[in-house]
Amino acid sequence: MTMTPPAPPSANSQRIAAARAQNAVKIYGSGDTEVTALRNVSVDFEAGKFTAIMGPSGSGKSTLMHCMAGLDRLSSGEAFVGTTPLSSLNDKQLTMMRREQVGFIFQSFNLVPTLNVRENVTLPMDLGKGGLDDAWIDEVIRTVGLADRVAHRPNELSGGQQQRVAVARALASRPDIVFGDEPTGNLDSKTSSDILSFMQRAVRELGQTIVMVTHDPRSASYSDRVLFLADGEIVHEMQNPTTELVYDTIKSLGD
Repeated sequence: MTMTPPAPPSANSQRIAAARAQNAVKIYGSGDTEVTALRNVSVDFEAGKFTAIMGPSGSGKSTLMHCMAGLDRLSSGEAFVGTTPLSSLNDKQLTMMRREQVGFIFQSFNLVPTLNVRENVTLPMDLGKGGLDDAWIDEVIRTVGLADRVAHRPNELSGGQQQRVAVARALASRPDIVFGDEPTGNLDSKTSSDILSFMQRAVRELGQTIVMVTHDPRSASYSDRVLFLADGEIVHEMQNPTTELVYDTIKSLGD
């Protein structure tokens, strides 16, 4: 199936990161319980690229993603989606931004059990004010291999099929950026490879932008770039990763 790309971005938009952080600091608690999860992190997520974020538990990788996606607020510094500083948005505006500009793929799928496959895929657009591009939605559903399951509800699908629905939902509205938090963490290796390959194709063939938190070197190898975090800071960056290079880097950073 050849995937039909959306209209190409303007020359000006191509020079703008899909999302970026500038001197990002996130502190939880206070006094004796204070924990600094992010320490002056500055990073760009280039449009049309697939970035993986790795690091040990407590390194700040999920915190960075959540703050970049507008799911949590920074203590200081700034996070941008496109050119919009998230600190300038109130809660209602943040909700609208997440609905219209950001896609999410979570480990837990987050499907609505009373809705079928197609209804789950179109839910973010149904909640918004934009119209549905039926041909595009049909193509996304076919591409993730669920054309014969559109009338099925989540409890009639396997775990892998449910995650395919979640991926299709994240891409169907053509968001500016998609964030994935361990999106294949609960899947078997074959299904995981299928999902990651589709995400890779979405970046390379559609110009989609994806940022994925993962602990798995094999999953990270599908990305264009890997950021390694430790103690709330970016300590290493790798372009064109392979499973072996990622594994070796994790080992060396742990020494």
